[in-house]
Amino acid sequence: MLEVKFKNYRIYYNFLNSLAKDLTKFYFKKLDKPFKITNKLKGKGYDPVTTSDKEFEKFIRLKISRKFPDHQIIGEELSPKRNKNDFSWIIDPIDGTRSYVIGNPTWSNLISLNYKNYPVLGLANFPKLKKYYLNYNSKAAYVFENGKKRKLQVNKKTSFNKAIVAGAFHGWLSIKKQKKIPGVLKKMQFPCFDALSYAHLAEGRLDVVLQCANKIWDIHPIIPIIKAAGGKITTWDNKDAVRGGSILVSGNIYNHKKMLKLLKPVYK
Repeated sequence: MLEVKFKNYRIYYNFLNSLAKDLTKFYFKKLDKPFKITNKLKGKGYDPVTTSDKEFEKFIRLKISRKFPDHQIIGEELSPKRNKNDFSWIIDPIDGTRSYVIGNPTWSNLISLNYKNYPVLGLANFPKLKKYYLNYNSKAAYVFENGKKRKLQVNKKTSFNKAIVAGAFHGWLSIKKQKKIPGVLKKMQFPCFDALSYAHLAEGRLDVVLQCANKIWDIHPIIPIIKAAGGKITTWDNKDAVRGGSILVSGNIYNHKKMLKLLKPVYK
């Protein structure tokens, strides 16, 4: 899919900037307490959803509907609101629910604004870490922390031999397939913490991140942040990441091409 031309960033950027702060306040005021857990897979695996997931999504939907009543809304936990409007909001109320369940603070709220089905603005909000990542337009993205904002810039200088790589297969890549990519396994020195690892790449802390099984709500909010920070993002078979699936993100095109080559045996 080709990226669409979109210019009216400010009103939506301001909305997401405010929403990030509201989400953190909402968490500490209403959700920082015991919660119930349900397994979506019901004995066929483990895919937890908590009462907090649903409360976060209700809160986000309410904020969007009040400000932009005609926009479409597609979230992970609740029924979609669809129409013919060019604007749609994609929501992952808690990205990293497993981390949330065990008290790991790396979980986040992910939201993207899509125009004609392509993500143009993305928010990754980390309430427990008290920081959030948001792109201003297609050329600038920021991390907000301790009342200050800092421009995001990927590390474009690191060679592949020295690249810091984080990855996770989330149980989706069989041992048989993993044996086909020993070069990838050798490079994966660091664990992957869902959206936080993508955010760390946008900050220049990581050079390559790869993950399996990304749904659209996992990756759409990340795409505009990574691109605005100067990074490269595709699927493992070098298709547009907007489709979701197995995702590869790199700080520079050289490292991206090298990792794509190492991943190629998985797709033969």
